[in-house]
Amino acid sequence: MRLRATMISSGIALALLAGTAAIAQQAQKVTVAVTAIVEHPALDAARDGVKKALEEAGYKDGANLIFRYESAQGSPATAAQIAQKFAGENPNVIVAIATPSAQAMVTATQTIPVVFTAVTDPVAAQIVKDRQAPGGNVTGISDFSPLEAQFDLIKELVPAAKKIGVVYNPGEANSVALLNAIKALAPARSLQIVEASAGRTADVSGAAQNLVGKVDAIYLPTDNTIISALGTVLNVGADNKLPVFTGDTESVQKGSVASIGFDYFQVGLETGAVVGRVLKGEKPGSIPVKNASGSNLVINAKAAAAMGVTIPPAVQARAKQVIN
Repeated sequence: MRLRATMISSGIALALLAGTAAIAQQAQKVTVAVTAIVEHPALDAARDGVKKALEEAGYKDGANLIFRYESAQGSPATAAQIAQKFAGENPNVIVAIATPSAQAMVTATQTIPVVFTAVTDPVAAQIVKDRQAPGGNVTGISDFSPLEAQFDLIKELVPAAKKIGVVYNPGEANSVALLNAIKALAPARSLQIVEASAGRTADVSGAAQNLVGKVDAIYLPTDNTIISALGTVLNVGADNKLPVFTGDTESVQKGSVASIGFDYFQVGLETGAVVGRVLKGEKPGSIPVKNASGSNLVINAKAAAAMGVTIPPAVQARAKQVIN
């Protein structure tokens, strides 16, 4: 009986020890909650880059990391709901992908560290007050497009172009900032900008169709509403031999003619590195907002042919990627 009692006691002790170890292991986990305004190739690549950077920093999902992701499916109201939910769950760090999600997140919490990414102008969007000294609980990575290089490329590929249609969402702060910058650079390139606004994804096709016969090419900025309906604009371009250019290179792979832009997986890696610094104890407000690094030329030769654009050999030679 004594032996049996000893065995039972030992079993209980082992079970308690195992339970304590499991609790300790759970306590060592950190939670990174990620939210994006919508799912499309560029933002998805940024999310995946964040996760990869955390893995390289020693935070592995399922081991010592809980990595949560929710998309607002293009709805600012849903973005606000996700922000309130994440704020209530109190994760170690929140990553907000794209301007509307970042705006919702900084409204929802002033205490939980927030690292944004794929935000064009965080000051204009009132996400931070100062890029060099953001203060508070927020920092991140900006992706303001290399517009001058992009419009020089459009002129190089469509030399006769005089009017460029820009489809954008007037309700998205980053799009307004980009449009203003585009209008400022256009005169030096003898270009006239024709605006086509689309406040909802459902409006994008009609906005693009309204540009037919009025412009020589269409440019789509890194506007989440517009890029979510990329296929409809590409159809307009192919049907009317109207070249479509984009501010992000991921959309070139989907069928736009060309772009000089960021590798958004790399943008995600840079963002993840900032998240890692915060997890190790740095205050977000003391980390300056950085511009994303790199600018790659990507060309879609098949799309160019379909839209009536001939790619000069010199341009093709300097492309990082040519999609055939």
